Amino acid sequence: METLSGPATAKGKGKRKGPGRPEGASNLRDVILDAAEELFANLGFAGTTMREVSEQAKVTQALITYYFGSKYGLFEEVFLRRGSAISDERLKNLQALQQQGGAVPVREIVRAFLLPTVVLRTSLQGRHFLRLQARLHTEPPEISYALRDRAYGTSTQRYVDALKEAVPGLSDLDANWRITLMVGTYLYAFSDSHRMEERLPDGQYDPDDWQSLIEQVTSFVVGGMSA
Repeated sequence: METLSGPATAKGKGKRKGPGRPEGASNLRDVILDAAEELFANLGFAGTTMREVSEQAKVTQALITYYFGSKYGLFEEVFLRRGSAISDERLKNLQALQQQGGAVPVREIVRAFLLPTVVLRTSLQGRHFLRLQARLHTEPPEISYALRDRAYGTSTQRYVDALKEAVPGLSDLDANWRITLMVGTYLYAFSDSHRMEERLPDGQYDPDDWQSLIEQVTSFVVGGMSA
């Protein structure tokens, strides 16, 4: 599992049709998505305006509307661009483990789930997405529920099923709770909202050491998963 790379950027699936596309359109879409990702991560959906996105991306609001239709359309593509890729990586990781034959250890299940997300910490844009993903859980249900389920619903259920196989006698309710608590743990830890650097100013904590971070989170989660 250590050699897996981060999730590849997903291509936009809700692209608007039009009479023609500006030169360099693919690059412009990425520029807009990157700018919006940072703003949504820092300001939330309601706090971000299309004008701010256009200024950050150095494009017109009309061009943003051409590609994404509305602010929610833009928000949706920003989230699904990486969220869908993370989900795909999780499914590949789990399939690789299950193809080895025999019972899959709980620790390997947890690492397979966490790895596609923790490696996002190696890039600035990845960190923006981690903050955005954590913030999504505080957005209104009409914005967050369907979007989160669209990105992660299938892969999360596969991990619930895998956990039930790994821990004999675990009920469906308990398996779902433990996966939910794992999600809550990694969202908090990976997004840096814990401010560990401020509490350990003598250099004990290295925010760029994602390998140590995933070990900390995995060890904590496995304890709860196996209880």
